Amino acid sequence: MRVLTGLQPSGKLHLGNYFSAIKKILDYQSKEELFLFIANLHALTTFRSKEELKEYTLGCAIDLLALGVDPNKTVFWVQSDVPQVTELTWYLSQSITVSQLQLAHSFKDKVAKGFVPGAGLFTYPILMASDILLFSAEKIPVGKDQKQHLEFARDIAERFNTQFGSVLTIPEPDIDENTATVPGVDGAKMSKSYNNTIDFFGTEKEIKKKVMSIVSDSKAIEEPKNPLESVIFQIHSLFLSDKEKESQKLKYTNGGFGYGDLKKDLLESVLSHFAPFRSKREELTQNLDYVHSVLKSGKEKAKEVAEKKLNEVRNTLGIYPF
Repeated sequence: MRVLTGLQPSGKLHLGNYFSAIKKILDYQSKEELFLFIANLHALTTFRSKEELKEYTLGCAIDLLALGVDPNKTVFWVQSDVPQVTELTWYLSQSITVSQLQLAHSFKDKVAKGFVPGAGLFTYPILMASDILLFSAEKIPVGKDQKQHLEFARDIAERFNTQFGSVLTIPEPDIDENTATVPGVDGAKMSKSYNNTIDFFGTEKEIKKKVMSIVSDSKAIEEPKNPLESVIFQIHSLFLSDKEKESQKLKYTNGGFGYGDLKKDLLESVLSHFAPFRSKREELTQNLDYVHSVLKSGKEKAKEVAEKKLNEVRNTLGIYPF
C-alpha cells in the first residue's frame, strides 16, 4: 500500500513531531511503500526569511535521515523539487468551493492566533490535496487536527472524478486515536507555531533550558502531586514502559520530590533516548554531499511518478502540449 506524508521545515524537529509522526513514519517504512517529503512550500504560509527556509529545509532532511529514514526503502524528497504539485494545485482548485475552504478549522485557528490571512494560508488545503493526489497515495497518516484537510482532499478527488473521469485515487485516513497530543512546555499542544517546543537535536544546554521551563504548580517538595495533571509527567510518560510509568508516578504521589527533580528525570530520558540519533546527525552534518545526493535521487523518483499522474490529469482536462 502506498503511504504518503510530509513534514514542514518551519523550525527544528521537536518531541511532538517525533511521537506523533516520525515514529509512525519509520514503522510504515518497514511495512509499506512510503513516500515522504519535506513540505517547504507549505512552510511559506509562515515564512520568515529565505535564509531560515533554506536552513530548516536542509536541517529537516538531516534530522529525518539521522532518525532512521532509509532512502533505499522510502521515496524522500523536497516538495519544491517536484513542481508538478503546483500545477496540479491549480487544476484541483476548480473542484472545491470558497465556502468549503472557509470552514477550515486550521485557517480560522491560525488567524485567531495572529497569522496574516493570506491567500496561501486560505488555499493551503488544496496544495495538501495536490501532494496526496499527485502520487496516488492510498493511505495518509494524519493527526486529528489535520483530519478535515484530508476530508477536503477526498472531496476534491471525488468531485474531479465525477466531472472528468476516474483519474484520482481516493485516499484513506490513518488516524491513530491512541496517539497522544504531546503538550508543549506551556501545557498547550507542542507546536513550532506556538514556540513551546522541546527540540531534541538542540544542544544539551538548550534542551535543559526548555525542560526546566515546563509549567508546574506551586506545590512544595514534600507535598503529593497528581501525575495525571502534570505536563512534566505527560511528556515523560512517552519515553517510559508501563512499569517505569508506575514507578515514576510514585515519585509524584508519595511526595518528597520537587518539580525540579522530576524535570531532571525527564531531561535524562530525553538525552538518553536521542543520544544515538544525535551522534548520527553529527556525522551527516560532516557529509552534506551524501544528504544532497539522497534528495536528488528522491526528487528524480518522485518526479517520475508525479509527471505520469499529471499527464493523465492534463489529458482528462484537454490540456495537451501544443
